[in-house]
Amino acid sequence: MRKLALSSLLFALLTGFSVATPAAVETTAPEPAVTHAKAAATAPATDRVNLNTADSDTLEKGLVGIGGVKARAIVDYREAHGAFTSVDELLEVKGIGTATLEKNRERLTLD
Repeated sequence: MRKLALSSLLFALLTGFSVATPAAVETTAPEPAVTHAKAAATAPATDRVNLNTADSDTLEKGLVGIGGVKARAIVDYREAHGAFTSVDELLEVKGIGTATLEKNRERLTLD
């Protein structure tokens, strides 16, 4: 009799826990926010930047990963060596690497 009472009590206790436990709600994680730099890096180029005529402000605003110092270095290189004959020549500018060039290739023109 004592075993039956103990079993009944244990059963009632465990049943109460299972009813009181809410079911897990499946949620989907929200899409991660796209940073401005990433959006700019993947956005199609609408306004092209002419390497041979753009001033440092235009270069800085129109290209990804190009700040004031690198923009000035591009203008200085152009003044010292003449007009760019190829977009790839931008690699000759100190501080400009292949990653920066590839991010901006579609934004650049020589015309």
